[in-house]
Formats: sequence, C-alpha cells, structure tokens
Amino acid sequence: MRHPTNSVLRVFSYLRRYPGLATAQFVCATLMAVSVIFFPKITQIVIDRIIPDSSRHDEILFWALLAAATYFLKDGLNCARIFVNNHFEQNVIFDIRSDLYRKIQRLPLNWFDSRRTGDIMTRVVEDVTSMERVLIDGIELGLVAIIQLVAVGLVMYLTDWQVALWATLPIPILIVGAWVYSKDARHRHKAERNATSALNSLLHDNIAGIRQIKSYAAETEEHANFNRLSHQVRKATLHLMKWWAFYNPSMSFASMLGYVLVLGFGAAAIIEGRMTLGDMTFFFLLLSLFYEPVGKLRQLNQMIFSSRAAGDRVFEIMDSEDEANAADGASLPAQINAHVRFENVSFAYGSQPTLNGVNLNAPPGHTIALVGSTGAGKSTVLSLLNRFYELNSGTITIDGTDISSLSKNSLRERLGYVTQEAFLFNGTVRENLSLAKRDATDEEMWRALTAANAEPFVRELPKQLDTSVGERGVKLSGGEKQRLSIARALLKDAPILLLDEATASVDSETERQIQAALDRLMKNRTAFVIAHRLSTIQNADKIYVFEKGQVIEQGTHADLLTREGKYAELCRRSFLAEKA
Repeated sequence: MRHPTNSVLRVFSYLRRYPGLATAQFVCATLMAVSVIFFPKITQIVIDRIIPDSSRHDEILFWALLAAATYFLKDGLNCARIFVNNHFEQNVIFDIRSDLYRKIQRLPLNWFDSRRTGDIMTRVVEDVTSMERVLIDGIELGLVAIIQLVAVGLVMYLTDWQVALWATLPIPILIVGAWVYSKDARHRHKAERNATSALNSLLHDNIAGIRQIKSYAAETEEHANFNRLSHQVRKATLHLMKWWAFYNPSMSFASMLGYVLVLGFGAAAIIEGRMTLGDMTFFFLLLSLFYEPVGKLRQLNQMIFSSRAAGDRVFEIMDSEDEANAADGASLPAQINAHVRFENVSFAYGSQPTLNGVNLNAPPGHTIALVGSTGAGKSTVLSLLNRFYELNSGTITIDGTDISSLSKNSLRERLGYVTQEAFLFNGTVRENLSLAKRDATDEEMWRALTAANAEPFVRELPKQLDTSVGERGVKLSGGEKQRLSIARALLKDAPILLLDEATASVDSETERQIQAALDRLMKNRTAFVIAHRLSTIQNADKIYVFEKGQVIEQGTHADLLTREGKYAELCRRSFLAEKA
C-alpha cells in the first residue's frame, strides 16, 4: 500500500488525463497574474507624469479608460480560467468516483463485513468531494497565487531592490508559521473526517432501522447516541478551528509588517531622492498584489490538509486487495453439466470455525437439500460456492474445474441465487428483474413471474412492470418481495440453483404453488436447497445434515428417517415445520 502522504499527489496524477484543459488553465492563470501589474503601473504614470504636467491633464481620461480595460482583461481571463477549471475539475472528480466505485465492486465480501455502510458512503460522496477542493482551490489558489507572487515580486525588485527586500522580510516568518501549523494538521483533519464518518454511519443505520427503533421505543437512546457522535464531530471541528484561529491572524499580522516596513523605508527613499511619490504608490499597490497570493497560499495550506485526510480515506479503499480472480481467471464453457463437488472443505470467519472437512456431491440435475440447526454452516456452503469468501482448505469443483481458478463473473453467471432475506433495489419491477437478464423481453419477465406465482399481484400494481417497489422493496409485502426475488432467479435460467430458505416468507398455499414451479425448473438443473420445511426438501435426491460445521448424516428423506438420527430428531421436534 502506498504511503498516505502521497494522497494529494495521487489526486493530481489524474490531471494528466486532460492535457488540453491543463494547458488552457495554465495559460489563463499566467496571463491573468501578469495583467494585475498594469493598474499599479498606470497609477505610477498618472501620479509622476500626468498630474505634475498641466499640458497632459487631458490624457487622464485615456489612462482611466486604459486602467478599466486592464481590469476587464484580468476578469475576462479569470472568467475563462474558472470555466476551464470547472470542466477540468468535474472530469477528474468523475474519474475518481468511477475508479472508486469500480474498486468497491471488486472487493471481497469480508472487506464489507468489517465496515459500516454509512462510512463507505461517506468516503464515496463526501470524501471525494473534499478531495475536489485540492483541484478547485488548489489550482485556483495555488497556481494563480504562485504565478502572481513571482511576477509581482520580480517587478518589485526591478523597481527598487532595497525596499523590496524589506517588503519581503516577513516571508521567512510566514514559512516557519506554516511549518508549525502543518506538523500535526493531517491528524487533526483525519480525526474530524473520521468523526463525521461515524456520525453518518449511525444516521444511515438509524434511518434504515427506523421501524425497529420505533417498535422498541428506543428513540431516546438513539437520540443520545446521535448526540454523542455529533459532540465528537463538534469537538474535532473546534480543535481544527482553534489552530486556525491562532494561525490565520498571526500570519496576517506578519504580512502587515511588510506594509509597515515599506512605509518606513519607502519614505526614507523618497527623502533621499531614490524614489518618487508615484514609485512609492506603485510599490504599495504591488505590495497588496504580492501579499494577496500569500494569503491565498495560507488558505491553500489549510485546504490541502483537509483534502489529504479525505484522500487518505479514499485511497485506503483504492489500495485494498481485490477479490481473487475478480476480473480475470478461466471461464466455464457455455454449456456445462453442472456437477458440483465439495472435497474436504474447511472455512472460518476470522477465528470462528464454520465448516470443517465438508464433502458434498451434487451430480448433474440432482437436488441437494442442506438441513440442520441455525448456525450449522448451511448458508456458508452456498456462499463458498458463490465465492463470496475463499476457502481455508479443500476444493470446490464444477465439472472437475476448481472454482478458485475461475473468473468470478464466469462462475456467477452459471448460478441462480435466492437468499433468505429478499433484497430489491429502489426501482421498478422491470429494473429488478432485468438484473438477472439485461435484455429480457416483457414476455420472458411475465413467464418468470408466472412460474414464481408473482404474476397476479404484479398485474394489480398501478404500472405493472414499471411500478416502483420503493427502497428495499418497502412498498411490497414480505411474500411479494420473495416471489419477485424467485422470479429474478428463474429469469436468469442458470444451470445451478442456490435456494437459501427461498420460500420462508410465503404462506403455505403460495409455497406449494412456488414449490411446484421450482420442482419443474429443477428437473434439468443442479440445485442446492436450504429449508426448514419438510415439504421443501422431502423430494430432494440427497439430504445432507449439518451440525457444528460438519456433515453428520446424508441420504434420502426415507433413509434418514429410518436411521433415527439427527434428521429424524429434527422432524420429530417439528424443526422442519412439518412432521413426516
């Protein structure tokens, strides 16, 4: 992983993608910085040459109009610079966000397991926006300020190097002050960004779980939690402001010393005859133009550290390790037999063992049922087949090919997966179904909906396929969401089906109708079924009984009942929702 202090430089590395805009930005900034010198020079000419010479008083209007023209030129160039900069900056921010989102999609699931959704959202939206300030203000304040500083400083020294030397005497003080302020600035800004992220995470969770908060009458406790994190944001922000409150006025005072020194030594130069009144006025105007960019650079110093803290958080994601074979790896053939084997598979979530030496065999077209107590490892089997997580040991093969060597896209295109908790995106029915098949026709969608017994209620929706289901499908009942989820898997028409309690959220009558459709669908497909209801698994070709991450029994429904083992016990205790 790259060192976090490179974050700002990495942001600027994106600028190389747009050399034309960068060149236009530099040209406008340079011409604008040079043009600011015109008005002080015109003022000097008017004071020293026009006012004392009565024969030239009629030229005052010309010089005034010329001064106005110089300001028009300066502001015209600034308008062009801002226009170019806005396009430049937005293109780069788009690229950063796009790269960041692409990276997030390639990260393994265990990366998400240890992070809060609100924190990730903060990094994608707010932290990238904070990085934007380096591009907007960094170029605007930095580039323009440096060019103006050099141009004005050069003219000052050419006008009178002795007075210019006194004028620039406070610069070392400003440099030392910036160094003192900057020593721990990155940590101060990072603390503020982390506090803000924690607050956003809590807010995201509480809004998503508002029904649970209300049902448990936990409003007071959650408000207290919100205030606690909000106080941390306030504390971190005030710590930042305290440093800025000392730093900015102190540096402003140091800058003003330059005016005092020019007043004293400039007046002495006039008395000695080395300078005219116009020269001194010219010098004072130049001095204001000299210290203006110095002040902008002070602001830039503050912005860089704020953006660096945000950049550290963004590039922490960018530097995270991808899923193995997230974008590469071998591909499965277009047509597969779908023979799935688990051989001595072991897996642990962190230090928590979940599966230990599991062996499963799912011949082509067979339905495999996985049963056992909650936490026995059944859902982990499906997660490993999907390669949401990587094995600790053992192998999983499809038609003899180790899935660890496969491209994950190729693997997952062959899997139809229905989870216990139906998830629908905040879009229309059509959009949720098309996730399984991008080019699906309306006829294909209705066929899948019919097979999942979802057609009747979709027909009754206001816009049918084009009806919005709301965030996480909130506008639909639990059973309706699950049926749409099943329809989505049916539409994918994958050769391997993974059903994790796929009928848990529907009533008995709907379950029977869906089960009949699934039975027809699974005839020519390999299927893994997790269920607690006997009606869902009793016709499986083989049942594997799990306990504490191990397969303790296997066989058909009838065989397992006669053995009077764990399976028979689960049936007697009605754990499978129905008795044999």
